[in-house]
Amino acid sequence: MFKNLFQFVKGKDFLTQTLSDFKNMLEIAEKMYEKVMEKLFQQSELENLKDKIYELDEQINQLEKSIRTRIMEHLSLQPTIDLSTSLILMSVIKDAERLGDYIKNILEVTDLFKKPMDKNEYAEIFSNTDQNIIKLFRETKDAFVASDENKAENAWNYERKIALKCDKIIEKIAGSELETNKAVCYVLLARYFKRLTAHLTNIATSVVLPLSEIDFYQKKEKR
Repeated sequence: MFKNLFQFVKGKDFLTQTLSDFKNMLEIAEKMYEKVMEKLFQQSELENLKDKIYELDEQINQLEKSIRTRIMEHLSLQPTIDLSTSLILMSVIKDAERLGDYIKNILEVTDLFKKPMDKNEYAEIFSNTDQNIIKLFRETKDAFVASDENKAENAWNYERKIALKCDKIIEKIAGSELETNKAVCYVLLARYFKRLTAHLTNIATSVVLPLSEIDFYQKKEKR
């Protein structure tokens, strides 16, 4: 566990630059998500959107490669210094990279709708799930950058709520009489929303977990 990453890396160029690049990965992913949600709700072609999304995703990929290279070079020179932090960073950058992939998947779903999406129907099924994911992006960034345990637990609470909602959506659609095209698109959205929240929560909770338990966060029992 590291209580305050900013304090920990003060004066360390290697970790300071790495943390800055990782924060940039999260901000780019959030920007991608917002753009794709705009297309989902407008159900119209936004100029060069696919090219823009893939360009942003490539920026995430390049940042991941840069961070990974920097970590490997650092550990090859000083294998016992900052080891646990380096391993944590190696884990969470993969989560951040996966965000871009799932957002691209959501973009693909927007093109699968045969008819413009019924916004009222969507709201009835998903409520404010997409907006909760925006909040989770911000909670995750704040939790990781500030090593804030409270924000990490807030992220976990978002994840539980969104994951449960997505599971119920799929169950409801499976028993509904929605036309096939709509049903498939809504189920895919629910699955991709759930995966986004899982990766964001992995990142947020990495600040409160021993290295061996990252990806297996369980809310601490209240005493």
